[in-house]
Amino acid sequence: MRTASERISDFSEGDVYVASTAVTTPPYSITQAQAKEFLIRHYSDKLNPKSLAIMHKVFSHQSIVRRYLAVDNLDCLVDEHPDHRIARFTNWALDLSSEAVLKALAQVGLTVDAISGLVVNTCTGYICPGISTYLIERLGLSCRTEAHDLVGSGCGGAVPNVRVCKRMVQRALNSVVVSVSVEICSATFQMDDDLSLIISNAVFADGASATLLWQRPEGIALVDSASRYNTQCRDDIRYIYKNGQLHNQISVIIPGIASRIVADVVMDLLKPRGLRIEDIKHWIFHPGGAKVINAIRDEIGLSETCLQATRAVLAQYGNMSSPTVWFVLREMLNNGIIIPGDWCMMVSFGAGLCAHAFLLRA
Repeated sequence: MRTASERISDFSEGDVYVASTAVTTPPYSITQAQAKEFLIRHYSDKLNPKSLAIMHKVFSHQSIVRRYLAVDNLDCLVDEHPDHRIARFTNWALDLSSEAVLKALAQVGLTVDAISGLVVNTCTGYICPGISTYLIERLGLSCRTEAHDLVGSGCGGAVPNVRVCKRMVQRALNSVVVSVSVEICSATFQMDDDLSLIISNAVFADGASATLLWQRPEGIALVDSASRYNTQCRDDIRYIYKNGQLHNQISVIIPGIASRIVADVVMDLLKPRGLRIEDIKHWIFHPGGAKVINAIRDEIGLSETCLQATRAVLAQYGNMSSPTVWFVLREMLNNGIIIPGDWCMMVSFGAGLCAHAFLLRA
């Protein structure tokens, strides 16, 4: 076994590390049976018999057990006024984000005074100025805090966010930068006789993550990142506007095309370092859905053991879009399975079609 000093020699001065990561969800939760009953009660008259049969099948799948939504009750989603919807998005995004940031700081014994930079990504609501300025106010951060808001990356947004944060940390010695991913997917709720909407309402949920980055040689090193875009598949996974409101659009071919672009972006990071698939001890995948997870497993050639944390998060929380990949890492850290020296691969993917990966090392 390698000594601690030998492991430390793998890293160089100026490397950036994940110091801590924290996740939060709203308190209100629903089972799949409760969600299906709600949709049948309010929208069965909009669905043809085939769509109803599909909905029963999708909601009966065992891959998701429970989800968390930023509502007081499901009925508030019916005919929700757009003004109320964006207010709900803003309030919950701020509440969940600030809670996650404070939890991440507490894990490493820091206060908000340590934060020098902040990057927030979301795709489920648009406000101007962005959530970052609200967090500066809520947390009492310095008015000189470097802050950025990122939009448009969908479920893949967490990894590009961290890439920006890493560069911010590298520019300023002893800095602490916070990466926040927050999605209120329920703020884009729509229901109609549309397979995309039926699937969306069966898998998506609300949540937030906050991750602290620093240059102290403690935590998980951010070794390198890569991205790929298949713009020819843009319409296969995206938000579109109908009557001025966001509607999720998901193609049935997503598992196949997502798995291929994920495999490509993973190899973009492994090949230059002479690493192989089997060298990666821990795989941190965005839980896009059971079929997508299965397709990635088969495309890359992974065992089910490599997917335990990803499947556990999907079952316990559903797909919360961009922050979900951090829930997977948090699940691994809570279980104590990552040990010093382990190679890890974090992969997010979504609208675009995009895939982003970060090679990590404990």
